Amino acid sequence: QVLLVESGGGLVQAGGSLRLSCAASGRTFSSYTMGWFRQAPGKEREFVAAITWNGASIYYVDSVKGRFTISRDNARNTVYLQMDSLKSEDTAVYYCAADRSRGTIATTALYYDYWGQGTQVTVSA
Repeated sequence: QVLLVESGGGLVQAGGSLRLSCAASGRTFSSYTMGWFRQAPGKEREFVAAITWNGASIYYVDSVKGRFTISRDNARNTVYLQMDSLKSEDTAVYYCAADRSRGTIATTALYYDYWGQGTQVTVSA
């Protein structure tokens, strides 16, 4: 079992930055692919970014490329999402998720095995 706890959300003006963190419990964190998803009101949960266990593969949804950066620190059991140049359309609840498939990246939520509770990101115009 892996427990994921997100932090770092908040209210920011358009063009600003936030860094989300996701702290994981358990000794197997370093073997998981980690992903970030988001869900805006009335919309389906959307893939944002993911990183394999060793950071060798990273993937972003097109809408955040060049603005968001995913990274991980396996010694700290933490994955990060640095969000720059934020736009109002980035407003959503952001979730981190863990996928036990060690070396692959999935962009579909159903492939992820563990989820955090989410953190709200609100970008004002």
